[in-house]
Amino acid sequence: MHEALESIYERVLSRNPGETEFHQAVREVLDSIGPAVDKHPEYADARIVERICEPERQIIFRVPWEDDDGRIHINRGFRVEFNSALGPYKGGLRFHPSVLLGTVKFLGFEQVFKNALTGLPIGGGKGGSDFDPRGRSDREVMRFCQSFMLELYRHIGEYTDVPAGDMGVGGRELGYLFGQYKRITNRYESGVLTGKGLIYGGAQVRREATGYGSAFFVEQMLRVRGQSFEGKDVVVSGSGNVAIYTIEKVHELGGRVVACSDSCGFVHDRNGVDLELLKDVKEVRRERISAYADKASSATFVGGGSIWEVPCQVALPSATQNELDATGAAALVRNGCLAVGEGANMPTTPDAVRVLQEAGVAFGPGKAANAGGVAASALEMQQNASRDSWTFEHSEARLRDIMIDIHARCHRTAEEYGAPGNYVAGANIAGYARVAEAMLALGLI
Repeated sequence: MHEALESIYERVLSRNPGETEFHQAVREVLDSIGPAVDKHPEYADARIVERICEPERQIIFRVPWEDDDGRIHINRGFRVEFNSALGPYKGGLRFHPSVLLGTVKFLGFEQVFKNALTGLPIGGGKGGSDFDPRGRSDREVMRFCQSFMLELYRHIGEYTDVPAGDMGVGGRELGYLFGQYKRITNRYESGVLTGKGLIYGGAQVRREATGYGSAFFVEQMLRVRGQSFEGKDVVVSGSGNVAIYTIEKVHELGGRVVACSDSCGFVHDRNGVDLELLKDVKEVRRERISAYADKASSATFVGGGSIWEVPCQVALPSATQNELDATGAAALVRNGCLAVGEGANMPTTPDAVRVLQEAGVAFGPGKAANAGGVAASALEMQQNASRDSWTFEHSEARLRDIMIDIHARCHRTAEEYGAPGNYVAGANIAGYARVAEAMLALGLI
């Protein structure tokens, strides 16, 4: 780490004790931006790094709700509005038992740089709750979402803070949240939430965007190396929304996804994952991934174990943070992997990143590779503001152009700052510089 940044990092550690994921996200950025600190002393004079590492606002609130048996539950809600230099705060809501303040801060910090890389006028934020929607009835989820929005509504708005979905927050949850917002405010503000259903202000390709965008970004990483997805075996961890639409687009681009997973294990399908069967198992029947192997004779289910042991040329970790460790990365290298693109937020540990980079594997960090979701959200905001609705084809073309531009920005910045091919450095410096310039222009606020 650059000497001038070490004391800043130590202060982050002391001011945010126990928030290991947030510490990891900050360290990953500070390890990269030293060259930008040297080139732009005006950033240091304005203490830009210190200001970026401190959220503009952190909101924590109680969420009481009643289950179908009349029992009262108390969950905790969060919204961290991290940085609005480029536009209104933008970032998803995550409903999962693992959600703590440190989780939301790590995600919000990442979101600042990810959103900056899109080139669109959006700041960064994140939110959620330790509520678990799994196993809950629709009515229980509705009651929780309505209670959650009773507090959240006062902090959001199309010109202030625009949440979207994330883990545990899909179309059902967003519908309940938007309905309660409309009821409380007596205003039909489509632009206050993104990821909405198409029938009430949503946008084409939003559901597919993170997965499609990840595939588009990795396609560009391969292209600059004279390669493509054509004929390559690909491993995609996870089997949720991001993973499913990553698989869909990889297949369209000529790759063959041979493995995917969930929290119980992974399936290895030597003939390539049957996407329609996977969608039926995970989206319709809502079963565990083992059910896929029960229905596909060419597939084997492995309980536990490491999906990264499956030989492939491209790996796309698309499940959750820190799922790909150094041991998994070493297995990928040993089996001839050429490229890794993060479909999830920070799914690769720092040690694993080092293993991949030292082996010459092209590595696309999440703030670049999975920016397709928030890019499509910003496009949804544009359509809501203009009372317009675009076709699927037009929306996908816009998304692809944005992902190509993000890749070009990261690739160009890495070369400019003496780290050719290092997408981590390119993404962090490019995102940091864009936010820093906006903060300088706005003065000390």
